[in-house]
Amino acid sequence: MKKTLIFLLLVCIQFVNSQELALVKKNSKFGYISKDGSFKIEPQYKSAKSFSDGLAAVENGGKWGFIDTKGAWAIPADFKDAKDFNSGIAIVQKDKEWVYINTKGEIQKAPASDKLFDFNNGVAFIRQNNKVGLINNKMSIVLEPKYDQIKPFENGFARVELNKNWGIINTEGKELVEPAYSEIGNYFKNTTWARKDKTFGIVSAGKFIPVDGAEKIWDFETQDLTFAKKNGKIGFIDLKGNWVITPIYDKAKAFSKNLAPVCVGSKWGYINPKAEFVIEPTYSDAEVFSSNGLAPVKESNWGFINEAGKLVIPTQYGITSNGFVIALFVQQDKGFINGIARVKNEGKWGFLKPDGTVLGNQWFENAEVFSKSEKNYVAEIAAEKPKQETKQEAKPTAKTVKKSAAKKK
Repeated sequence: MKKTLIFLLLVCIQFVNSQELALVKKNSKFGYISKDGSFKIEPQYKSAKSFSDGLAAVENGGKWGFIDTKGAWAIPADFKDAKDFNSGIAIVQKDKEWVYINTKGEIQKAPASDKLFDFNNGVAFIRQNNKVGLINNKMSIVLEPKYDQIKPFENGFARVELNKNWGIINTEGKELVEPAYSEIGNYFKNTTWARKDKTFGIVSAGKFIPVDGAEKIWDFETQDLTFAKKNGKIGFIDLKGNWVITPIYDKAKAFSKNLAPVCVGSKWGYINPKAEFVIEPTYSDAEVFSSNGLAPVKESNWGFINEAGKLVIPTQYGITSNGFVIALFVQQDKGFINGIARVKNEGKWGFLKPDGTVLGNQWFENAEVFSKSEKNYVAEIAAEKPKQETKQEAKPTAKTVKKSAAKKK
């Protein structure tokens, strides 16, 4: 009988805790609620941050540590300050020094860098001699420092600057668009917009295609159309740089669900890709549609309409943060996200469901959007395999903090 080689294959498995938790403040203390509106972790912290990678940074007795989704200490409160986990790595201030730790709280030795930068989707920036490169979450160099700037990664791509020219790289450090442009946009379906000298155009397959008369182009979002300016008015272009909707609007926002908010004079409505008004311009402001088919619209306050233009949630809420809330809660998402919208009413924050009811019938002093509690674990799995061993490598992506005793940026 043939013997088979049985070995332990290390694979990276993502366990997704389907439960989402939101950071809220009640009676001057922070806690976490679940999507059924009940407290998963009762308000008890003076300061706290949202969950990320299955852990949340909280303050206890003037020190920061990390709790799990059950409220148990995963990493003791032993730090002067702490940032969020991402890609299994967080930046913390231990004594007077900023360092990386993993989800076990172990300090990670990183390549030399003038600053420590947040991880994002598997990579972080390093800066040496005023040049920027990338490291992965194993603390190995992915890209030797060579660029003057790297902007934060979006969907696995980042804008890079070299000698005052801009291009695009992926998380492996590969140049997808060479730094040859005065300005550049995000990377969407192997395409980006760019400015070459004074000319705006589309870059596709390495080729620059000028867009007739364009004075400015905005990033592509979820559809193959984006808005652009010509002769002081806004219209829409496609991925090939063709004007598909004549620039006649005063303002515009991105297409979603085949509807885009546009402003005529001082009023906002929604057009379809044929430039037909599906929802007449009657609102003082309007945002893009969420995936659930609802969009925020403003009269004196904000409410929500459906794709037919029917007002399904009255215009009585605030949807954007200001003052203290901006400093504390960095996510400024508007509208419905995964079926829940964060809104403000009479000075309190809460969450709306699509039917307009308030989640848990509760309002809070502050509230952050729901975040998924996801965590990557390395699991040992017994497998039968002849001879060849295969490894699944973690994929690299990136954001900012200062190293050593200096304060964070």
